[in-house]
Amino acid sequence: MASELIINVTFNETRIAFLENGVLVEFFIEKKNDNGMVGNIYKGKVVRIVPGMDAAFVDIGLEKSAFLYVGDIILDRMMYEEYEDSDYPIAINERIEGVLEEGQELIVQVSREPIGQKGTRVTSKITLPGRLLVLMPGTEHIGVSRRIEQEDERKKLASMLKEEICPKGYGLIARTASEGKTPEELRADLNFLKRIWESIQEKSKTVRAPSILHQDLGIIFRVIRDLHSHNLKKIIVDDASVYKKVGEFLKDYLPEQGCEVVCFDERDPIFEVFGIEVEIGKLLQKKIWLKSGGYIVLDYTEALTVIDVNTGRYLGRKDLEDTILRTNLEAVKEIAYQIRLRNIGGIIIVDFIDMERKESRETVFQTLMEALKKDRIKTFAYPISELGLVQITRKRTRHNIVNLLTEICPTCEGSGYIKSRYTVCYEVLRELRTFCRKEGGKKINVYLSPEVASLLYEEEKSSIEFIEHTYSTNVNIIANPEFSVDIFQVEGVR
Repeated sequence: MASELIINVTFNETRIAFLENGVLVEFFIEKKNDNGMVGNIYKGKVVRIVPGMDAAFVDIGLEKSAFLYVGDIILDRMMYEEYEDSDYPIAINERIEGVLEEGQELIVQVSREPIGQKGTRVTSKITLPGRLLVLMPGTEHIGVSRRIEQEDERKKLASMLKEEICPKGYGLIARTASEGKTPEELRADLNFLKRIWESIQEKSKTVRAPSILHQDLGIIFRVIRDLHSHNLKKIIVDDASVYKKVGEFLKDYLPEQGCEVVCFDERDPIFEVFGIEVEIGKLLQKKIWLKSGGYIVLDYTEALTVIDVNTGRYLGRKDLEDTILRTNLEAVKEIAYQIRLRNIGGIIIVDFIDMERKESRETVFQTLMEALKKDRIKTFAYPISELGLVQITRKRTRHNIVNLLTEICPTCEGSGYIKSRYTVCYEVLRELRTFCRKEGGKKINVYLSPEVASLLYEEEKSSIEFIEHTYSTNVNIIANPEFSVDIFQVEGVR
């Protein structure tokens, strides 16, 4: 499956679209003053131990201290020889008090950027990604990328790393690009990564905490590094300076990949020419229609994302069970695509339409598992429950795209709802009665939105007249175009 990167550089913002067969599957965005921190390595100082959370807060030079969980602390006695997965195995159980103490300095790496109310998360399990390998100092873990599916190749790579390549005191993960590579090529990548780690260690001896020891590549080169093994054939850039830098990076970093770099110099914007701008606009939609007439709805909370599947306009051709099955199967592909495209992480709950037959549920689940394999981020799904729910967990390191493109609505404060004009209208009437009982006899000015003012004039005029007659007052309704529907103000006039 041929793929290409479209890079749009404008002033203080960089946008990158990853296309597979012309279809947008991943989207990256970074502003100049908001550079990503994931992968950066710091020398930090423990400022607080929290036994109740088995965690510590570490000062790494940011406004807020970073969070370090005990399970993310590497222990000298951790020894692993596994290759089934590319993540660290579960560590030996420890209490935070026996591992760290306040004032202690240590080297940590950012594993998750601040998301919502959650601060930066760090780990002392350092990982340095290279072109073919990922170096993990301080462990003896051998890993092989899950995207290498041939079992013989996996075992061959694992054996090669363990017996010929990996030095004592280090762990290695074979990346997807390492498939079919010779020991010499793997060893060259290892030596490059070891030099980086040794320079980090040397720098840590000469600086005081908190200090940054190593900064990961910028977004453009980071994306190229992480996606080059996904059959990347072409990179199109609309900035001459960046075009030149990308060419030099590929020459030094990926000399044998045969990836073409093109400088885009047409008058029309690059994202419009490739139809990407339209697709980005769709990322903000909560409801996504399926070709059959069914649809899915995505809703976000801080802790999880909920995806609901509905038949919509689809009436089916055979019976109800067949209609539901077809809708769920179509939804599966769209859900897996949207999770990857929007970079949705954490816990994801999918509410499929209820299926009576066990075979139907199993078909939908297996189709989902197959669709999720296309995602390069580690994702795991639990079988469909009796209620038709599927629980998915996806590793979260950065904000999802929706969060990056939007901000909390100042009117609804993120709820997605505002009070109806009828609700506000009756709140105004109740407020008027309360005000008259306390302040009786004064003239009253009511400032509110034009929508609610119109409702009071047209449908609740008798209610206003009743208040005026009962409390011997005069009520002036004043429409203020700057007020939103749920804002109003009642004040007496002397």
